[in-house]
Amino acid sequence: MLRFLCPLLLLLIFPAATMAQGLDLTAGGVGLGLGDVPRVTGIRLNYRDRHLERVNGLNVTLWYPYHPAGGTVNGVAVGLPLTGARRVHGLTLGLAGASADERLTGVMVGGIGLGSGEDITGLGLAAAVIGSGRDITGLMVGGFGVGSGRNLSGVMAASFGVGAGGNLTGLFAGGFGVGAGGDVQGIVLGGLGVGTGGNLTGIALGGLGVGTGGNLTGIALGGLGVGTGGTLRGLGVGGLGVGASRVEGALVAGVAAGAGAMTGLALAPGYFNLGRDGLFRGLAVSAFNHIRGEQRGLTIGLFNYARRLYGLQIGLLNYAGNNPKGLRLLPLVNLHFD
Repeated sequence: MLRFLCPLLLLLIFPAATMAQGLDLTAGGVGLGLGDVPRVTGIRLNYRDRHLERVNGLNVTLWYPYHPAGGTVNGVAVGLPLTGARRVHGLTLGLAGASADERLTGVMVGGIGLGSGEDITGLGLAAAVIGSGRDITGLMVGGFGVGSGRNLSGVMAASFGVGAGGNLTGLFAGGFGVGAGGDVQGIVLGGLGVGTGGNLTGIALGGLGVGTGGNLTGIALGGLGVGTGGTLRGLGVGGLGVGASRVEGALVAGVAAGAGAMTGLALAPGYFNLGRDGLFRGLAVSAFNHIRGEQRGLTIGLFNYARRLYGLQIGLLNYAGNNPKGLRLLPLVNLHFD
């Protein structure tokens, strides 16, 4: 027993003396390694790793490795309070946190955070932040945030926000918001908002709003508004307003809705606007239906305006710019057909 306790006490009291070369107590590489022993199959205890090559089993450290981190841990990596390596596969536990220069794979728990220079794959839980320079795949819960430089795939949740420089695929929830520089596919919930620079496909709910730089396909609900720079295919609902360059589906707004061109249903108590060169096909119900392009369908409101009408208007006043003089502005009903 003393044969093993004495080196262990030496490691704890004088870590600097032992970490440079370590005490290799293995037989054929299998057993116990104390200090910076490069290769161990079994149990390895060290203050801070510099020469790590491979551990198959349990690796326990007190501090994060020297940069750049080296070696691979297959099994269990424990940090009291920090641990890390170039690659960790298995179970990673850091009282304060854990990191990898390349990838973390498996089940990971960080008291403060988890980080990887490249990828994180598996199940991760951190009190503050989970982040990677490239991709994160799996189930991740960050007390503050979850983010990646490239893509997120799986189920991710954080009290503050979830974001990626690339694409999101799966289910994502952020207390303040969820954002992506690329495309989003799946279900996205943002306490304040949801935004993407590319396309959004699926269901998006933003406490204040939902916005996309590309197309939106599916259902989008925004407490204040929903807007897309491309085509909205599906349903857009905004507490105040909803707008898109093109709509193929339905717009429902608390006050106003607008589109450059539209096929479908528009419901807005105050105002519905269609772009000057746009074509409207379908039904629009609003106090003021302002069709500055061409209407082929039905509008119902207090005042209906169509620069070119090929359909029906029902309201107190109805204006059709392509009707003969004397028939352009009529009460109750106005119509013009090919």
